[in-house]
Amino acid sequence: MEFTPHAKRAFHLQSYGPAPSIDGVELVELKRFADDGGTLTELARLSDGRTAAVAGFTLRQINFSELAAGAIKAFHLHTRQTDVWYVPPGDRLLVVLVDVRQGSKTEGVRVRLVLGHGASRLLRIPPGVAHGVRNLAEATGRIIYFTDLHFSAEPATCDEGRLPWDYAGADVWDVTRG
Repeated sequence: MEFTPHAKRAFHLQSYGPAPSIDGVELVELKRFADDGGTLTELARLSDGRTAAVAGFTLRQINFSELAAGAIKAFHLHTRQTDVWYVPPGDRLLVVLVDVRQGSKTEGVRVRLVLGHGASRLLRIPPGVAHGVRNLAEATGRIIYFTDLHFSAEPATCDEGRLPWDYAGADVWDVTRG
C-alpha cells in the first residue's frame, strides 16, 4: 500500500518499548487494600525515620500540596534535598523530570509520567533532577510528599531552586495525542 506524500512525511510507528529513565529516580508500587467500604494504602512504614519502601531515605518532613485544575507548577530543583511524592489514585497529575546534573550518566534525559490515575505509587526524586507537575483533571490535584530536609525560607539554608516552566520545552506539558 502506498501513502500520500503528506502522510509519508508525518508517519511514524508508536513506541511501546521501555520509557527513558533517570539515574536515582525510583517508582515504588504500593499495595492498596480494598473492601466494600473503601481502601487503605500504607504510604510509609518508619524505623528511626527511615522508610522501608524507599531505601536510604530518611524522612524529615511531610508536606501537602494542591494544584488547581489545569495548573502547571514547574520547574523545582534541589541541590541537597530528595523528594518522595505520592498522588492519590483518584487524581491525575503529569510529572516531568529532567536530569540537570552535569556529568550524570543520564544528564539531559527527560521523563514524563502520570501519577495517580488509579495507581498507588511513590516517586523518589533525587537532588539535581528538575521536577514539575501539571494537573490533568478538572478538579484540584493533590500531592503528599516527604523530604529528607526541613524546609527553610532563609537564603543561607534554602534549597528551593526554580527553573522556568518551559525549561524542557513548552510542548512537554501537552497531552499526548494520537
